This record gives sequence, structure tokens and C-alpha cells, in this order.
Amino acid sequence: MPELPEVEVVRAGLERHVVGATIAAVEVLHPRPVRRHLAGPTDFVSVLTGRTIVGARRRGKYLWLPLAPLGAAPGDALMAHLGMSGQMLVQPAGVPDERHLRVRFTLELAGRGASEASLGTKELRFVDQRMFGGLSLSPGGADVPAEIAHIAPDPLEPVFDEAAFVARIRRSHSGIKRLLLTQTVISGVGNIYADEALWRARLHGERPGSRLTRGQVLELLGHVRTVMTDALGQGGTSFDALYVNVNGESGYFDRSLAAYGREDEPCGRCGTPIRRVAFMNRSSYVCPVCQPAPRRTRA
Repeated sequence: MPELPEVEVVRAGLERHVVGATIAAVEVLHPRPVRRHLAGPTDFVSVLTGRTIVGARRRGKYLWLPLAPLGAAPGDALMAHLGMSGQMLVQPAGVPDERHLRVRFTLELAGRGASEASLGTKELRFVDQRMFGGLSLSPGGADVPAEIAHIAPDPLEPVFDEAAFVARIRRSHSGIKRLLLTQTVISGVGNIYADEALWRARLHGERPGSRLTRGQVLELLGHVRTVMTDALGQGGTSFDALYVNVNGESGYFDRSLAAYGREDEPCGRCGTPIRRVAFMNRSSYVCPVCQPAPRRTRA
């Protein structure tokens, strides 16, 4: 599933290519991706047609496009979650449809100046092979959609509260990796970047938060931020063609991963083979020497 860096790469692409455009038409080719819009696909088309996109924002793994307000009402937002395989592609009109194209937005760019208008109409396409992702309209959600208001700020947001994060971690007896994946504690961190940050911090994922010092938590938070920033600089992590940016290009941070997916490969610090262990119906990748398991989990 795309994590914060991958979603941020998509958001930045949308900011460059669709902000200022007016949605001239909407075509829902499959109803499942708009299932969270409870009024149904026909209403989804109706309420979005004619609206102007005025921004591109993100919190954690969610992104949304604020829309120009209608009258005095607060601005609405087109909200998106990419799920396992969702893609938001910006294509020139007339380009052949992708195999798993689900929703098409025809964008009118004339208002952005003659240079943009000369490029012709563009399309924003939501493509999703597995259809775990989705789109919906968030009424009044231009600032922060109500649907995700319960999600904690992500570590790259200016409003992220470090002191509150440290306190939350240190009073919990849950394993630190489980806490990193809890979106109400910190958003945007998934399996890949949790493993990478824990490797950099030399911490085992089963280490209880209550057994970490304030300094250890802050060091780990610093590694979370650093590994995500490094991934952003390389377009995110792509293990297959399902994650791409708005231009259809894959990221290449997978070449820089030190732990995740490196089972039996030598640790970059000590040379010990990286070990894969079961974790919440997924896998964790750890160095058994650099990241010793807490005593209570040792066999």
C-alpha cells in the first residue's frame, strides 16, 4: 500500500498539473471506487461537474483536492485514498484508456493562461486494479475533511506535536512498530518505512513503547522523517507497476532499502543476514544483531 512518501509524490504532481482547472465532466466507469459517496455515482458526477480545483493537500495516506466554495458555504473537497493499487494519472485527452480506469475527470485548463490552454484539455484519471481505494466528496472539507479529522498529523506536517507523540509512545505497553502503524498516533507510516526507521534506530519492533526513553523515541522520530524525506527525493518506493506518480513513472527508493524485503541479505552495518518475521498478517524485516528482540519475545 502506498505510504506517506508515495502519496506526497502524487499530491505534488496534482498540485503542478490540476490546481486551477475546472472539472468540465465526470465519468464513473465502475461504481465501487465511489462507494463512499453515499448518494451514489450519479450524484457524484452532478456535484463535481463545474467545480474548480484550488489546491492539493494530504494527511498521512489520504489526499484531497479543495474545491472553490459555492457562495458563502465553506469549500468542499474531492477526497481520495489510493488503497493497494490506486493511481491518479494526468493524461492528455485522447490517450487510450488504461485497462483499470475507473473514474475520468475532464479538466478545462483555459483559465490558467494561454500557454496552458494551448496544450488542450487534460484528464485526471483514477485507475485502480484491485479497487480497495476510492473517491468521495467531502462537504466543507477543503481545510481538513471531517472523514479523516480523527487521524493524527503526519511527521512532516508543521502541526505535528512531538511532545504529545513521545508521551503517547512512552505510556503504551504495545510494541513500537505497532504504535508506528497506528494512524491515530502518527499517520502516514506503513510497513516499509516503519521497518526502515527501526533499523536505523537499532530498535526491534516488539520493543514496548513504555521501555523506550524520551531520547530513543525522538531519535526514532528523526529516522522516520529522514527515511521518508529520502524516499521523497527518489519518487517513493515501487515494487511493481501498481504505484506510479501522476505521469505514470515509478519511484526507485526500493534500491536504497536497508531492511525491508532484504531477507537473508547481509545487514549493511554488521553483515548478519536480515531476518523476516511474522507481524500482524504481514512481515517485519530485522537484523537480529543490530535490533535485538526484547527478552519477553526470545525463545
